[in-house]
Amino acid sequence: MKKTFLIISLTLLLLSLTVATFAASFGKGITLKEVTPISTIFENPDSYLGHKIQVEGLVVDVCAKRGCWLYIAGDKPFQKLRFKVTDGVMVFPMTARGKKAKVEGVLQKFVLTKEEVIARKRHHAEETGESFDPATITSGETFYQLRGTGAVVEGL
Repeated sequence: MKKTFLIISLTLLLLSLTVATFAASFGKGITLKEVTPISTIFENPDSYLGHKIQVEGLVVDVCAKRGCWLYIAGDKPFQKLRFKVTDGVMVFPMTARGKKAKVEGVLQKFVLTKEEVIARKRHHAEETGESFDPATITSGETFYQLRGTGAVVEGL
C-alpha cells in the first residue's frame, strides 16, 4: 500500500511539473528585480519618466496588425498601461491576450493635440477593426507608455 501511494505521489508530482506554465521571452527579457504596480506609477507618473521600470499584469489588448504593442491591465480597476516596441523588434502574438505578462521599459510621456488624438484613435480603430467617430474627441490628451526593452508572457 505504501509503495502504491509513493508511486502515485511521484507520478502526480512529475505530471504537475510537466504541465507547468510555459513562458515566452521577448527582447532582452526581464532584467529588473522589482515590479512597480501600475497604480503607483499613475499616482505620480512624472517621477518615473525616463526610468526603466517593470510592471506585471494581464494582457488586455495586443496590436493585431504588427504585434508591436500590448496593453497591460493595472492592479486597480480601469487602469492599463501601453507597452510599445519598435515594429519588428518584438512581435507579440494575438494569443498573448488574456495571459499574464511581466514587461519592462522606459516610461515616456506624450502630450497630444486634439488633431493628434483623432489621428491616433483613427489608427487604433483601423488596427482593431473598431468603429471610430472623430466627433467624440473634444480636446487633446496626455498619456504614458513604456518604451519596451523586454517582456515575458506566460502560457505561450
